[in-house]
Amino acid sequence: MGEALFAKAVAGRAFVFGDDVNTDVIFPGKYTYTVTEQSEMARHAFEDLDPDFARTARTGDVVVAGKNFGCGSSREQAATCLLELGISAIVAKSFARIYFRNAINLGLPVIVCPEAVEAAAQGEEIKINFAKGTIETGGRAFSFAPLPEQVRGILEAGGLLEYAKARLQ
Repeated sequence: MGEALFAKAVAGRAFVFGDDVNTDVIFPGKYTYTVTEQSEMARHAFEDLDPDFARTARTGDVVVAGKNFGCGSSREQAATCLLELGISAIVAKSFARIYFRNAINLGLPVIVCPEAVEAAAQGEEIKINFAKGTIETGGRAFSFAPLPEQVRGILEAGGLLEYAKARLQ
């Protein structure tokens, strides 16, 4: 995402999923030890839940989900595959803690905003303004809690590794 993330809004289509979407659904467990290239990981994102997702998702699109998104294993591939596809953010009612942290560590913004989730419709435009802390969808605007400064720094750096490298210089 980089430094420009919090200076502008991102907009894309909403891909809407329900509650308790686990890491095996996001990135099928059968590929855990056989698929190591990130571009190939992206091709398998949500394939058992939405077989067309990886083929139709475009850079800037947003995953919208219910409660407990990313539950299950701690597999990083479940965040990596979405980041590699160009997903600009995930908006959910709530996240499994390990998934939430994996996404941030990799540089993928995750936002808790139950009201926006309720208003979002599949394929409809969704716009996120990180600087203002707003999400626009369904003809309405919703506020979300600003991400903590350190989390913003990690996302702006492109992930925890890049953030740490920059702080050591």
